[in-house]
Amino acid sequence: METPEEQSSFFPTPSKRDRMKTPGLVKNFVLDTNVLLHDPHCLNLFENNHLFIPVEVLGELDRFKNEQTERGANARTVHRFLTQIFDHQTKKVTKGVKTTGGGSVRIYINDALRRERLSPAMRRFAKIFPDKEPVDHRIMAACISLQETDENPTILVTKDLNMQLKAMSVGITCQDYLNDKVAASEVEDLEIRTINVEAHELQRFGSSNQLDLEVARTGPLEINEYVLLSASAQKLMPARHVGGGHFIRLKVPHSLQMPRGIELKAANLGQLCFLDALLDPTISLITCYGQAGTGKTLIAVGAGLWLTTQKEYNGMTVSRPVVAMGETLGFLPGTLNEKLHPWLQSIYDAFEVLMPLHPYRPEGQAGQHASERKQQKRKSIQQQDPGLPGQKPLKPYEQLIERGLLEIEALCYIRGRSIPNRFFVLDEAQQLTPLEAKTVVTRMSKGSKLVMVGDPAQIDNPYVDSRSNGLVHTRNRLRGQKLTAHISLTKGERSPLAEMGAQMM
Repeated sequence: METPEEQSSFFPTPSKRDRMKTPGLVKNFVLDTNVLLHDPHCLNLFENNHLFIPVEVLGELDRFKNEQTERGANARTVHRFLTQIFDHQTKKVTKGVKTTGGGSVRIYINDALRRERLSPAMRRFAKIFPDKEPVDHRIMAACISLQETDENPTILVTKDLNMQLKAMSVGITCQDYLNDKVAASEVEDLEIRTINVEAHELQRFGSSNQLDLEVARTGPLEINEYVLLSASAQKLMPARHVGGGHFIRLKVPHSLQMPRGIELKAANLGQLCFLDALLDPTISLITCYGQAGTGKTLIAVGAGLWLTTQKEYNGMTVSRPVVAMGETLGFLPGTLNEKLHPWLQSIYDAFEVLMPLHPYRPEGQAGQHASERKQQKRKSIQQQDPGLPGQKPLKPYEQLIERGLLEIEALCYIRGRSIPNRFFVLDEAQQLTPLEAKTVVTRMSKGSKLVMVGDPAQIDNPYVDSRSNGLVHTRNRLRGQKLTAHISLTKGERSPLAEMGAQMM
């Protein structure tokens, strides 16, 4: 039994008369900080259930609110939303206000760990986690206190896997935030679908470049879904479904000549489909899954480079999210560009492959003397970029940067921009949260194409996983639209060793 001092008005606990009555079985959801940072608009998405935000969570949000990042923007959004719904009324903060789903949201203040007389459950918790200072421990203590004072089931919602394990060890029910989580099959089923056709149908498709099939034969297909039409094991042709059972043939050149660089060719079926989508002006958004070495970045960058030189776009931007912001980036030496260079190195590597520095290819002169080859190579270099005495010649892609045709930058500077008539490649898109991905998509102005590539299995961002990141979320929400297409690359082309490592390690 608690003493009157323990029942201080400064630490009210929700009682049955305080709770807003809602029909049916309702639950009490205690939200961790990372859920609010992941989706600051989540407070109206829990239907008729009651939401409890531990006061410690507000302290953690306060640490992030000054960051000029998406995480900082999310923290500020949560602060503004809570201030608005509580309307500066003290009682509403702890007793709760209604949400659009019929439930309630409130700030939960818990002092159960600091009382002289602890309940049996709280004594057990204090023995297992004697340190009272970590925020995670205090949030878990708030869950236990709520379980003891309220008859509704209490569930901790967190995206922190380690916290889930600790909470479950002391009897707290846990859930991940599932609102923007896609089904596992959306990430795991990567193989292109095969549709059986008759030999004469495949022949007609090859000659007319189009074919109509009934839904009963094909099954449900999305717009711009790539399939493989098969008449036999030896007679196969890739096709793109454009809706209504109508299939068209892929339109891909034999090769793409990079400016002062290599000839880029599709090495497998997946890359061929990827190139078709990249070169189609009617498709404005492409999402691409692929493990390391499948060529997703190289193909995307190569297609964008070729289209830019063909005057299809005013320029090209290649970017990737900088996951380790804050001190990790700030303590790197040098200017801003020098700080960001390590994070963008993989993009520079792709341009080094596509546009090697002063490529020299002798024309059928196998018996040419070494001195003659060196002389011809020096002449070729001088013709391409004579430069100034004592100055290093610019690399081919650096010349494009100087001319404003190419941008290579970190994604953290995209907020507030409007990007018209640009070919935009977003590498490592699986590191984004769904809200960050939405920010990127909504930056694209008229005439721009956005290509989001990444591997959902390789996640460094602690706030997302393989089924809730921005890449899979974008694909899931925008799939089946005429402006969008999705391709999965499964075959590695980097090297036999890289392919073996990706598959077996």
